[in-house]
Amino acid sequence: MSDVTCDLSVSVDGFVAGPRQSLDDPLGAGGMRLHEWHFDPQGEDRRIVEDWQTGVGAYVMGRNMFGPGRGEWDLDWTGWWGEEPPYGVPVLVLTHHPRESVQVGATTFHFVTDGVEAAVARAREAAGDRNVAVAGGASTVNQCLAAGLVDQLHLHVVPLTLGDGERLFDGVPPLDLEPVQVVSSPGVTHVKYRVRR
Repeated sequence: MSDVTCDLSVSVDGFVAGPRQSLDDPLGAGGMRLHEWHFDPQGEDRRIVEDWQTGVGAYVMGRNMFGPGRGEWDLDWTGWWGEEPPYGVPVLVLTHHPRESVQVGATTFHFVTDGVEAAVARAREAAGDRNVAVAGGASTVNQCLAAGLVDQLHLHVVPLTLGDGERLFDGVPPLDLEPVQVVSSPGVTHVKYRVRR
């Protein structure tokens, strides 16, 4: 059976996005700094990205990661990524508002209204023997962790603090994490954990 993984850049104080997220600043104040190491990864950073993100057959993400706003959908909105999203496999988007599936380039976004367990189950079915990756945001990751759905947690710890924003582990009961790999570079420390059950 494949694993459910979660791959996130996170500040030292535990935030995966900064405060005041908006259409103009979707990662919030300072949030983009969490991802600077990923824009042009070199050496160990490149190897980690290739190693930890290979073998993904489907993704799960929250509505806010797909697009801004709450309530009914703006049906013209097809995601933050333009004409060719970086996924290339099915993406299950958690939402409270139904929407027909959307094909954008090689990626199809499917909208799931019946909860995180259903989204992960559908992603597992779509992925076959490949992994399912929970892409974010913080609320979706925290729901998956709280429901015991995550097998591996991949954190890219960036040496800065944000002070506020969307925090990883909010509302998550205590976890027993086994470190299986730690790799450091000047701009980020990569830590892979297995979630013990």
